[in-house]
Amino acid sequence: MGESKNTIESEEHATVAATNQPKENQAKVDFSVSGGLVAQLAKLNISIAFTSYQSGVLYLVGRNHEGGINIHQTGLPKPMGLCLDDNGGLTMTGGYQIMRFENILESDQQINNNFDACYVPRIVHVTGHLDAHDVGINTDGNPVFVNTRFNCLATVSSKHSFDMLWKPDFISALIDEDRCHLNGLAMEDGEPRYVTAVSRSDTVDGWRDRRADGGIVIDVQTNQVICTGLSMPHSPRMHKGQLWLLNSGTGELGVVKVDDDGVGSFEPKAFCPGFLRGLAFHGNLALVGLSKPRYKRFEGLALDQKLKDADSEPWCGVQIINLETGACIDWLRIDGDITELYDLEVIPGFATPMAVPPESPEAASLVTFERPV
Repeated sequence: MGESKNTIESEEHATVAATNQPKENQAKVDFSVSGGLVAQLAKLNISIAFTSYQSGVLYLVGRNHEGGINIHQTGLPKPMGLCLDDNGGLTMTGGYQIMRFENILESDQQINNNFDACYVPRIVHVTGHLDAHDVGINTDGNPVFVNTRFNCLATVSSKHSFDMLWKPDFISALIDEDRCHLNGLAMEDGEPRYVTAVSRSDTVDGWRDRRADGGIVIDVQTNQVICTGLSMPHSPRMHKGQLWLLNSGTGELGVVKVDDDGVGSFEPKAFCPGFLRGLAFHGNLALVGLSKPRYKRFEGLALDQKLKDADSEPWCGVQIINLETGACIDWLRIDGDITELYDLEVIPGFATPMAVPPESPEAASLVTFERPV
């Protein structure tokens, strides 16, 4: 490693994923990619972040100097929702915490002459186990997250585990019972706009009996259910004025069309061979996370029959979908011990990002500060 005033040195980067993961707990995984993925990332000047609570890893997918794919793995407690805000901060729900990572590198800096972005946890909120799912950042710069365990949208509190912001009208009490499996959050203009839930159930675990067709979309501003009949919907996102989501139980990416009366219908645009969670956009492309179905938990979903009809097996990974054609133009596939992903984000402007876990030698030794002018 050659020294440079524009290079921050770190020798632990190759073992970041193992920092807080015993070797016996590390998943055995094989990654494969489409022939055009490297060129696609270079053309778009983006990298990809995705989470797997199953493996306990935040994955950052970029390019290496040899013209191949670089996958940086950071061990974190049950990583779930991701949000990259307009200021470049990366917020993640995970375990009993909500973390905000900041890229500590300037545009002319690298770590080990390789990584051009280094995300370090700078704010950690200890919330207790809330089963927090999707997360966004509001106009005040505060996290808004889906508190699935308590069936509400919440934000962080300086005193308590959370402050409730909103709950569905059909939920009769703020109570520690996952009743409707509220999971997805679409932000618009810095405020929560739409959420997805697996059902309207108002009894503990009631959503489990409504997985096939009980899914709904709720307009947070009006408290109206605008779309029904969905199958385990996840990852609602606003893109170019339209509401997109993943109808996970059917394996479909699609858009919700709302009429003048406020009634919406789901229009599928693409089928992906997996249980879909995690959706991000870049221009006219959608990046979709795929997981293998947990058959013991997800039995009876239309996805099983759709896979049979397509003579296809489900797989885990990320697909890049052309929104005009619905075709998958590039992909990353994961085989081995990891079968489930949760969320993903597009990170623009960086070729090879990395991240640092909070309880690691790197976090203890990597000290940065603003240089005096």
